[in-house]
Amino acid sequence: MDKGVAPKVSFVSLGCPKALVDSERIITRLRAEGYELARKHDGADLVIVNTCGFLDSAKQESLGAIGEAMAENGKVIVTGCMGAEPEQIEQAYPGVLSITGPQQYESVLEAVHRAIPPLHNPHLDLVPPQGIKLTPRHYAYLKISEGCNNRCTFCIIPKLRGDLVSRTADDVLREAERLVKAGVRELLVVSQDTSAYGVDIKYAAAPWKDREVRARFVDLARELGELGAWVRLQYVYPYPHVDEVIGLMAEGKVLPYLDIPFQHANPEVLKRMRRPAAQDRTLARIKAWREQCPDLALRSTFIVGFPGETDAEFADLLDWLDEAEIDRLGCFKFEPVAGAAANHLDNPVADEIKTERWNALMACQQKISARRLKRKVGTRQQVIVDEIGPTVAKGRSKADAPQIDGTVYLTSRRPLRVGDIVTAKIERAEAYDLHGTVAGF
Repeated sequence: MDKGVAPKVSFVSLGCPKALVDSERIITRLRAEGYELARKHDGADLVIVNTCGFLDSAKQESLGAIGEAMAENGKVIVTGCMGAEPEQIEQAYPGVLSITGPQQYESVLEAVHRAIPPLHNPHLDLVPPQGIKLTPRHYAYLKISEGCNNRCTFCIIPKLRGDLVSRTADDVLREAERLVKAGVRELLVVSQDTSAYGVDIKYAAAPWKDREVRARFVDLARELGELGAWVRLQYVYPYPHVDEVIGLMAEGKVLPYLDIPFQHANPEVLKRMRRPAAQDRTLARIKAWREQCPDLALRSTFIVGFPGETDAEFADLLDWLDEAEIDRLGCFKFEPVAGAAANHLDNPVADEIKTERWNALMACQQKISARRLKRKVGTRQQVIVDEIGPTVAKGRSKADAPQIDGTVYLTSRRPLRVGDIVTAKIERAEAYDLHGTVAGF
């Protein structure tokens, strides 16, 4: 590296939005210290790979990314969830410079400093007050806590990320305010268990503006709703107090959108999964939520082929889905993960049956989605613009989170800009997407 030339770092970020926030924090610190980001590994002085270790398939993707970085560059620092159990990485790539677990920002920076010392005085380098974002300018993930207190049998996240550690309410609100001032129009609230926020700090109150705000899920959502941006709640377990946030949705304070990872509907399967929160009255609660907030969109994830899942238990799930009418759905075939308790359960389900059930569930969901979207034809929906094309723009309604849910395809007489929030008249619906014309700004 030439003296006087800013050192360049190439960065790979894998995994979920929580990991993306970790990447943003590391990059913000590096940029503040004068490091530059390189687009390619071979032009960089160093590569950082932020790994995912949730499933074996994710671990393989992480190992592949590390291998690519080693081949193209040779100087590689590994961090993230897979770094919490480093043996597999060390075995495959003994030449990596450093391996650290998730949220270990200081260790990553120390490893970078050792490999390529910073050039500039950090006090003289300017970084925008909202930090470096890896998402488009108009939306941002807001991480309110780390870790998880649940011990679901299919999951090793608490092993990788530890128990729940909540940020204070004022700390979260300060970051949210900075993001909105920087042009963010949509805040996506994320954590491993969003509705458990604050339980570890006994819902401690913190001073914010002229008042005290408690570290409670509902109190925080209420305050975020005052900042003038869309507020979308993700990874919400159905604890009883979630009912309180529906009122905020009905008032228009936060988006009428709830991402609840139900994972199954049959009580026996849920027991084997060791899922938190009582789910026996879920259908009644969904009905009450929709009565209070008719626009509510529900997103969820489900697992098929969990050990011991019988044909009857799977049939229960399909019946439940048909009645619950979940708007947006992701489905996973059960996959054993090293260290997960579910690996030792009896009666594993054969791969071909998992595939049959996955296909059946997705076919069921496609019909539900088409049915629910058809009801929106002729209505007016607010849409946030994500992408501009030559004739058609792509956006999302309040019922759609970025990269996981549906799209609203828009035509407009007036030119649109990314980040605009417009009113669209919905003209037609497909199984997962809507088409409409901009009727107002």
